[in-house]
Amino acid sequence: MSTTTTYQITGMTCGHCAGAVTRELSVLPGVHDVEVDLGSGTAKVTSDAVLPIDAVRNAVDEAGYELAGVDA
Repeated sequence: MSTTTTYQITGMTCGHCAGAVTRELSVLPGVHDVEVDLGSGTAKVTSDAVLPIDAVRNAVDEAGYELAGVDA
């Protein structure tokens, strides 16, 4: 069974931003889908299990943005 978690991300302003975040989150183990919404500043991630928050934070940092929170 998969799980979907929504992450609040600050600093995203354009399609390039969304693409960078999507690429970094997509390579995390167990991730099946990533949907970034620039309007709300969120990334909805569907994965095999809940992802370690440090892994998500590192991926968002690598893309050049900041993880601001998690909505289960």
